[in-house]
Amino acid sequence: MLKKLLLSLMVVGSLSACSKQTFTINGQYGMKGEDTVSHFFIYGLGQDDEINAAAICGGANKVARVEAQQTFLNGLLGTLTYGLYSPRQYRVYCTR
Repeated sequence: MLKKLLLSLMVVGSLSACSKQTFTINGQYGMKGEDTVSHFFIYGLGQDDEINAAAICGGANKVARVEAQQTFLNGLLGTLTYGLYSPRQYRVYCTR
């Protein structure tokens, strides 16, 4: 009974952690330039990670869209490790 309750709480916790932010520049969608994962530890306290979209696309004027997302798997990993490891997904799209 206790195992089922804990498993249910972990699933609900990981589902509620999904989020996505999209930044579209110049109304363009473009093609995928890079898909990366940032690795954060201990709930990401005092940590930051910069993604240089201009360097990925070959110039700031070639950046079409940037997405930051915490996927189901990212949330599940964070829940299973009690926040000790909490990855986050990033995608950069470039103009043609």
